[in-house]
Amino acid sequence: MRILFCDDDSKILAQLQKYVCEYFEKGIHKMGKIFYIMGKSATGKDTIYEELLEHRGLGLRPLIMYTTRPIRAGETDGVQYHFVTEEQLKALEHAGKVIELRTYQTVYGPWHYFTVDDGQINLEKGNYLYIGTLESYEQMVRYYGKEVVVPIYVEVETGERLTRAVNRERQQENPKYTELCRRFLADEEDFCEENIKKAGIKKRYENNSLERCIEEIVEDIRDFMVL
Repeated sequence: MRILFCDDDSKILAQLQKYVCEYFEKGIHKMGKIFYIMGKSATGKDTIYEELLEHRGLGLRPLIMYTTRPIRAGETDGVQYHFVTEEQLKALEHAGKVIELRTYQTVYGPWHYFTVDDGQINLEKGNYLYIGTLESYEQMVRYYGKEVVVPIYVEVETGERLTRAVNRERQQENPKYTELCRRFLADEEDFCEENIKKAGIKKRYENNSLERCIEEIVEDIRDFMVL
């Protein structure tokens, strides 16, 4: 603890203000980051997310989003998402725990995706990794600050992205091709150039080669960690 000695009240106040500013500057400097992966569907976000979490040199902690959509083949509750009911979502909203929420009108009804203040995030203890949309990214920036939330925007050529999406849907027990088409077209609108610019996204990671894409992201994450 720093003790201030001075007979002049104005000088004491000036010293106190300086000390408080130094304290908060140091606190922000030591604060962890939330690395926020986003991009259109079928750009490889989930694979990149998993690879970054497993990277021993980064030590990133996962943030698990909540959703009311049905669980897909190969997914596990609490791993890809926390799968909840509409009633559970309403209870979380009533408790003031929902940080950000977006709703998609699908051919199967509304599907909600949202982030919950459930104790997962403690920026004094480490850095985190998350997947979301441009809209959710902007809301997280408003909640945590642009100094904390770091965007990782992933891109893939449109034709290749469509091929990947169809191949992935074929692997489902009950493929939902109509919903795939709706989501594909919605992404073109949600991630239009105007919205990307509005969100302040400057750097993009081309996922033409998964290995090279991950190497580039890892290098940038390391740079942010030492700032």
